[in-house]
Amino acid sequence: MKLPLAFAIDLIIVLVFAIVGRSSHAESIEVVGVGLTAWPFLVGAAVGTLVALLWHRLRPDNQAAAPAALAAGVVVWLCTVIGGIALRLASGDTAETPFVIVATISLGVLLLGWRAGYKLICRARHATAG
Repeated sequence: MKLPLAFAIDLIIVLVFAIVGRSSHAESIEVVGVGLTAWPFLVGAAVGTLVALLWHRLRPDNQAAAPAALAAGVVVWLCTVIGGIALRLASGDTAETPFVIVATISLGVLLLGWRAGYKLICRARHATAG
């Protein structure tokens, strides 16, 4: 899978995370509100994508760093959570412990889950083609 598609999927996942989080707290899911909630995590995801891309460029033989690989997903996930929480705090917002736990687990399941599903589909296609 090419980087732009993997990055787009990650950004959509972060937006879904923000929408679900806001709606579960009876907050508005208008564009501005979702943007205010999502922006720190979107920046974190972008940084994670750049780190994974740099890793892949430095070691092009390393398929673990390919954009849709689980290892790259771990990099994106950790940068999304750590960067997102850090930017929330730096901008004067809060990050209570339960929120950090829920964000870490939710984003981990989503950002790694789509990659695991993609890997299974690729393996299944390869097995039927061979």
